[in-house]
Amino acid sequence: VIDRRIRDLQVETELLPLDVAATSLVGKGYRAIIISGGPNSVYSTDALNYDPDIFNIGLPVLGICYGMQLLNVHFGGSVMKSTVREDGQFTIHVDSESALFSGLSKQQNVLLTHGDSVDQVGKIFKVTATSGDTVAAIANEDKQLYGVQFHPEVDLTESGSDIFRNFLFKIAKCPGNFTMDNRQRQCIEYIKEKVRDKKALVLVSGGVDSAAIGRDRVIAVHIDNGFMRKNESDNVERSLRKIGLELDILRRAHHFYTSHTSYPIVIDGIPVRHITDPLVNVYSPEEKRHIIGDTFVKVANDYIRNLDINPQDIILAQGTLRPDLIESASREASSVADAIKTHHNDTQLVRQLRLQNSVVEPLQDFHKDEVRALGIDLGLPPSLVNRHPFPGPGLAIRVICADERYVTNDFGETCSLLQYIVDYARAQQRPHAHLNHISRCLSLSDQEFLLTFSAEHRISATLLPIKTVGVQGDRRSYSYVAGLSSDEAPAWEGLFKLAKLIPRICHNVNRIVYISGPAVLHPVQDITPTTLSNIALSTLREADAIVNSILGEHGHSAAKAPSTRRSIVIRPFISSDFMTGIAAIPGKDISEEVAFKMFKSIEKISGISRVLYDMTSKPPGTTEWE
Repeated sequence: VIDRRIRDLQVETELLPLDVAATSLVGKGYRAIIISGGPNSVYSTDALNYDPDIFNIGLPVLGICYGMQLLNVHFGGSVMKSTVREDGQFTIHVDSESALFSGLSKQQNVLLTHGDSVDQVGKIFKVTATSGDTVAAIANEDKQLYGVQFHPEVDLTESGSDIFRNFLFKIAKCPGNFTMDNRQRQCIEYIKEKVRDKKALVLVSGGVDSAAIGRDRVIAVHIDNGFMRKNESDNVERSLRKIGLELDILRRAHHFYTSHTSYPIVIDGIPVRHITDPLVNVYSPEEKRHIIGDTFVKVANDYIRNLDINPQDIILAQGTLRPDLIESASREASSVADAIKTHHNDTQLVRQLRLQNSVVEPLQDFHKDEVRALGIDLGLPPSLVNRHPFPGPGLAIRVICADERYVTNDFGETCSLLQYIVDYARAQQRPHAHLNHISRCLSLSDQEFLLTFSAEHRISATLLPIKTVGVQGDRRSYSYVAGLSSDEAPAWEGLFKLAKLIPRICHNVNRIVYISGPAVLHPVQDITPTTLSNIALSTLREADAIVNSILGEHGHSAAKAPSTRRSIVIRPFISSDFMTGIAAIPGKDISEEVAFKMFKSIEKISGISRVLYDMTSKPPGTTEWE
C-alpha cells in the first residue's frame, strides 16, 4: 500500500528486502528510503536483518511502524511490548514544526496497529507526535531520519498523502514524473516479452482485472464454478461480447463441489503435505481458497488439452493484483510478509506455474483503482471498469462454514467484558477489574463518549460463537464476532464509534455487527451446521441479489453479503484499494431508508432469523469474512 500511495504522487518506487546493501542504493541513484511495517518485533529471534550503513549514506529515511522501532533501537533507544494493543483509528497530536508534518493541524486521525511501543527514545531523536502516552513519531531533522508508529499509507490516516508529499518532495526532493502513461508502456512491453509468439489463455471473471489484460491472441474462458452471483455468468458473457471478446463458458459447478487438493503445511516444525476433503465438506476458509484456486488451474489445463494447440504454445494470463500477492505472502511481493489469506490466483499450483515461466500477470504491480484508470485509458466501457468487485472464489467464501460453535477458554470472560462496555455508565456503580481494563485501553475522550452513550442508550452485546478472518498487528487473526442490538431505533453514529472501540478493548474480537430486530437478550449457545450446500448457496444468492438490486436503485454499489444458513450479514464497504476501508454508516454514507429496506426484504427469505449489518473497518476486520 505504501508503494501504491507513493505512485499516486507520481514517484517511482522499487520494493527491496531490508537487508539490501547500502552501497547498492548509492550506486543506483535512489533519492530516499522507506522502511515499512510488519508483524515482527525488533527484539524477536527472527527479527529482520538490515545493513546499518543505510542510515549513514545521506539518504532521507522514513520508518513506518516496525521501521520506526528499528530506527529507534539502532540509535540507542528501546522498545517494549505494550500491555494494551492499539488497533484502529486514533487521534494523535503532532508537532507541525517538524518537516514531516509541515502544514498539518496539530490533531490528526491516523491508523495505529501495533503491540510494541517505543519506551526510551534514541538520544538523537525528538518526539514529534504522541497518542496519549505513546510515542507516535520521532525525527532527527539534521540527519533527515523520521519514524512514525502509525500508517500514513492508508485512508484511515486522513492526512497520509500530505505526510508523504512532505517526505518525498520537501525533504527528499523527488521528481514527480512517474505517470500512468509510462507504466502502461512498461506493461505492454512486459506482455510482449513474456508471451512472445504464444497464445494467452485468460480466465475471465468479467471484472476489470481480467478485462484490462487485453485481447490480442487471447483465448478467453469464463469458468462458472457454481459460486457465482445470480445470473452472473450470463451477464459476464453479454458484457464481454459487447466489446468484441469471444469467450467460452465452462459450466463446472459439480467439478468444483467435489474437488479437493493438497498443499504444504508445517506441523510441530515438520513440513508435511495436507490433503483436503472435497470442497462441499470443507469448513476452513483457507482450504476453500486453496481448492478453488487449484481447481481453476486444473479445469484450464483440461480445456487446453482439448484444443488443437501444443500446450507449450499457451501461457496462462491472470489479472492478479498487487494486494492479492501481498495478502497471500507471495514471494512475488515479499519474502517475509505474513499471510492474511490465500488468494485463489496465488495457490501452490499457481506458484509452480510461475516457476515454469507459464504465467503472465501484467497487473501484478497494480492496485484495483489503478487498474480502473488503466481500463479507462484502454477504452473499456464504464460498465466493465466500474463493475462491482467480486472475489474469484465467489459466494463460497461468503458462506461461513462450520460444524460446531467456536468457543475457546476466553469466551465467557469476553462476554462479561462486552456487557461492561455497553453498560459502562451503570457499571460504575459496581467496581470490577473490567473497568480498570477498559480505562487502560481508552483515552479520556473515548471514556467520556462511552459514559455518555451508554447512559443514553440501552444496548445489548452478544458474543457470537463463530470466527472470522481479520488483520491485526499486520498479521492474520481468527477472532470472535460481537453483535450489538437494541429495542431502540439505531443511533448509527454512536454504534459505529462503539464498533471502533470494542476491538481496542477486546483483542480477541475483530468484527462488530448490528443485529436488526428486537434486542438479543440471551446468549447464542449454538450454530446451524453449514457447508457449501445448494440450500446455503441458494439462500445467499437470493439475498445477494436483493441487496445489490436495492443498492443499485439508490445509486450505491458497495454490498458484500457473507452468510450462514439462518442469518445474513450485509457489508456495505467503502474503499479505494480494498487493502483498508470503512463500513458505510446509514444516515451518512447510505440512507437509513436503504438500510431498513434491505433488512425487511432479506427477512422475507425463507429460513432467515436475523439480518446483521457489519460495522467493522479494515483493519481489524478484513473485507470478506473468510
